[in-house]
Amino acid sequence: MSLKKLIFTGLVIFNITLSLAQSSNNGVNFWNNVRFGGSIGLGFTNNGFNGSISPSAIHQFNEKFAAGASLSFNYAKFDVDKFLAYGGSILSLYNPIPQIQMSAEFEQLRINRTIATQTFDVEDNYWLPAFFVGTGYSTRNVTVGLRYDLLYDDNRSIYGNALMPFVRVYF
Repeated sequence: MSLKKLIFTGLVIFNITLSLAQSSNNGVNFWNNVRFGGSIGLGFTNNGFNGSISPSAIHQFNEKFAAGASLSFNYAKFDVDKFLAYGGSILSLYNPIPQIQMSAEFEQLRINRTIATQTFDVEDNYWLPAFFVGTGYSTRNVTVGLRYDLLYDDNRSIYGNALMPFVRVYF
């Protein structure tokens, strides 16, 4: 599937989620349903590491649907390559039952990549999209699970692989 189709599909799902969720809001003050928190992520491979922190805010439309935005800060090191990334994302959360949370998140990161050679360091800076789908076990405030990057690119991604565990917390 092409990048444009994935982005379009993600935005359509996000808008449908918002439309369905707002119909059951019954005029409740928007800010009473905003929750703050975020997630942390860790990824490990044979010769690499990735760590991320993403503070975010979501609007809890009802007991099943939430959507919001997040900032992202990432660091990764694979062999001699080092990555520093920052950016943002939009996300939507769906709980079919209270203990299960499904998520979709489109993330856009600015990557600052340094590749060490024997004589000098090579720097490469670029934008990188990621489209995550995930699922996790949820309590009221904490969700622990796995997410998968549908746009994963082994040569350019800051993540060690497409599958990444996460811990998401909202208050």
